[in-house]
Amino acid sequence: MKQIQPFSVIYSDNDIIVFNKKSGLLVAADRYDKDAPRLDVLAQKEFGELLAVHRIDKDTSGLIVYAKNPESHKNLSMQFEQRKVEKTYHALIYGRPSWTEFRADQNLQPDGDDRHRTVVNKRFGKPSITDFRLIGTCGPYSWVEAKPLTGRTHQIRAHLANCKLSIVCDPLYGGNQKPVRLSEIKRSWKGDVFEERPLLNRLALHAYKIAFLHPTTNEKVEFVAPYFKDMDSVRKQLAKLFKTDPLSE
Repeated sequence: MKQIQPFSVIYSDNDIIVFNKKSGLLVAADRYDKDAPRLDVLAQKEFGELLAVHRIDKDTSGLIVYAKNPESHKNLSMQFEQRKVEKTYHALIYGRPSWTEFRADQNLQPDGDDRHRTVVNKRFGKPSITDFRLIGTCGPYSWVEAKPLTGRTHQIRAHLANCKLSIVCDPLYGGNQKPVRLSEIKRSWKGDVFEERPLLNRLALHAYKIAFLHPTTNEKVEFVAPYFKDMDSVRKQLAKLFKTDPLSE
């Protein structure tokens, strides 16, 4: 049986490649697990050496960009460093925020506690900014859009945690990895609870859109990553029940 790749190619040319990766796949070496599967290593078998210009968390799904040559790598790295790259994430969170739009600008310190979490620290943290927007509420959950202007480790999760909010299936920052089950959100559900499979049992955070200047043409390019099947199943069910759909925006 052919193994299904945990990523797909959104775009590729001589200078850059854009992937849509599944949750659970690293994009760079992990200091705690040197042998864990990595997107760049898996993709190099087909596309040759890839140069990292940014990162997303292992547990986050969605868009990741690599450069294919040193010139493009330098150009894209500078765009990220100078905050010229526009990044948009979608997250399903527990509860309902008190805000419709909100800018989180607390200093963050990665690896700031004994659980290796990123924490708010005014003295030792680095400047970190995330713009949040409430897309809509759906029963016990809400869809939010997050646009990080900086690139700290776990930035979105840490800024939400500071608001007493947590992303669905995030045991690290929310203390809860309870999967999303249709039986718990649909009152008329009539299946067998012992046979039911969860709709989603991983971090409900997706790097949905990215925009930057192409390193060779200098033209603005924008890429969108479709939700993977698990997160899309949740989206469809919640949209049916509560008439809120993050993709109808």
